[in-house]
Amino acid sequence: MTDLNSTWTGMVPVDDTALAVTDIGGPGRPVVYLNGQFATQSYWRRVIAELGGEYRHITYDMRARGRSRRSAAAASFEAHVRDVDAVLKARGVDRPLLVGWSYGAPVALHWAGRNPDRVLGVVSVDGAYPHGWTDTVTPERIRGLFRRWGWLFPMLRPLHLCAKMSVEAHAQSNIELVEVCAALGPVLDGVTCPVRYVVATGANLGGSREEMEQMRALPQARPDRRTLPRQLRLPPLRIGRPAAAGPDPDAGRRRSAAGRDRGHTRRRP
Repeated sequence: MTDLNSTWTGMVPVDDTALAVTDIGGPGRPVVYLNGQFATQSYWRRVIAELGGEYRHITYDMRARGRSRRSAAAASFEAHVRDVDAVLKARGVDRPLLVGWSYGAPVALHWAGRNPDRVLGVVSVDGAYPHGWTDTVTPERIRGLFRRWGWLFPMLRPLHLCAKMSVEAHAQSNIELVEVCAALGPVLDGVTCPVRYVVATGANLGGSREEMEQMRALPQARPDRRTLPRQLRLPPLRIGRPAAAGPDPDAGRRRSAAGRDRGHTRRRP
């Protein structure tokens, strides 16, 4: 039985791995945080501190990231979507609010689309833009980037700045992410829960400022200008500059989005 009166930290077995999970407990609405591609749950500490004890905050390290164990499927997007189920089941959570940053945002949207009766809403933090860059961010470009950074991986891994997988697996994870984002349109149209975008600015390690701004403009294409229901609205957040989680084209330096949270909600048209 889950004890909601104290913080729980432990390992949740799933498939060939175990996920490092932290659940602060408490009676508030459950908020599950999904990390950037090679980031760890520690990146959410300032966000959780700012939101305070009104919510039940649940964070975890994805497969082969942070304190989670290695996995043959560590580069698989579908495996990460399935892992949301494992964490919710292990912690006895029903109808959470999913907050996904970068890579975690499309994971949240895919899970929400497949489980419409089990989710309260999705907050996408600079991610889940239906734009895949398939013409410019080619597999060759991605592999070349990771090969240039690969010599650093043995030093970055103990610091949890890259995943416990090969350079090629890192690249393949990004190649798949580009394809997932290119196909996000129908997924977004099928999501029936409220979805709110929090949009950052600037370039990152995988894209120029121009490329990133073009991608970030997409949530404004068909806004219906509704926001999350009152009972789900989070306090205003000042989005800082997440540190780069290793050579990750999907993460990196982002300038403050304070005052630029475009706050558009994407709902079924």
